Amino acid sequence: MSGMTCGHCVSSVSGEIGKVGGVTGVVVDLPTGAVTVSGAGFTDEEIRAAVEQAGYALASRV
Repeated sequence: MSGMTCGHCVSSVSGEIGKVGGVTGVVVDLPTGAVTVSGAGFTDEEIRAAVEQAGYALASRV
């Protein structure tokens, strides 16, 4: 993920992803920009939309 610079950024992204149905956990690593999402029943597109709703963009999927 690109554009995150502080704890508020992490909180915003985590909060939006956490609203997606089926998400049970979100870990955002500020230094690397990596996001790990746990749970079931959601799509990659739903996660991407949540990240964009928070004002950020996913760089790539690993």
